[in-house]
Amino acid sequence: MRKGLATASVFACALITGWTAAEAPAAVSTTTVSASTNTSTSRIATVFPSDTGDLGPEIERVALTSRDRVVRAADDARWSAVPIVADDATALLDQLVTAERAVRDPAVTGAELAFMAHLQQLVYRRLIERPDLRDGVFSAIPQDLRGAADLNIAAGADLYLFGPGGARELPAWRIVSAPPMSALLADYREAEAAFGVPWYYLAAVNLVETRMGRIRGDSYAGAQGPMQFMPKTWDMYGEGDINDAHDAILAAGRYLSAAGAPDKIEKAIWMYNHDNEYVDAVMKYAAVMRADPSAFRGYYGWQVYFVTTSGTFLLPVGWSKD
Repeated sequence: MRKGLATASVFACALITGWTAAEAPAAVSTTTVSASTNTSTSRIATVFPSDTGDLGPEIERVALTSRDRVVRAADDARWSAVPIVADDATALLDQLVTAERAVRDPAVTGAELAFMAHLQQLVYRRLIERPDLRDGVFSAIPQDLRGAADLNIAAGADLYLFGPGGARELPAWRIVSAPPMSALLADYREAEAAFGVPWYYLAAVNLVETRMGRIRGDSYAGAQGPMQFMPKTWDMYGEGDINDAHDAILAAGRYLSAAGAPDKIEKAIWMYNHDNEYVDAVMKYAAVMRADPSAFRGYYGWQVYFVTTSGTFLLPVGWSKD
């Protein structure tokens, strides 16, 4: 089903710091870090969607390395800030390993898990934007994490190419909390049992489409809901509410099965969206979760970013253009 994705302009995320739950949910803007320098010159500011040219006060930066983690663990309030990724290969490697191990650690939960997942997301974004740092980081990634890291950065690069860019304003979306992790996993498993589509493909589609259902609103082509169905396609494959996570995930399983999954899963995903980079990214994220189901804990915490000609914006839960 050819459609414009809600995620088509969401993929580029640069250095950001962020808001806490006590602040009004506004878009958070950042300038892009030049790939030719090791020093960040970006100034982080809260930007209200109604006036994207008016910079608000700078928010406290929060750096994280594995050495900080023991100190930080006793201060839960710190986990509500958006992480700042490093500018040098050694510190970036430390952040990547810390985040990757944390999202796989069942003892890491709640706000700490959310922080680590967000850090993981931003580290990979930085590595895409900063090729001068990439070799230094990837040459030292521990062997048990290297496969997932290779797939994550390749998938992110695919989506960076996939996004059309050029948007002049923020989208008419509302950002909501994702359904509980356990509920999503149950929905994926239910769809797998009903239609034979492995759960990790459904999770990967959900991740790429709407960051696990955080985006509420139509795509530029009119696709709707957490799995981004065109209304005519929903009429054929959907049952219930297009905006309901359970109903949409089952509809995605039904559609992918009709399109050839699981035997022809790549073809089925291409039918879901006729873009080779999209297919490749979904396949890679699914491969990470297939090899290690706990990787879903990290992807679950990835946040919504939107790229405009004015910069890249973090759209936090509670944000709405209206």
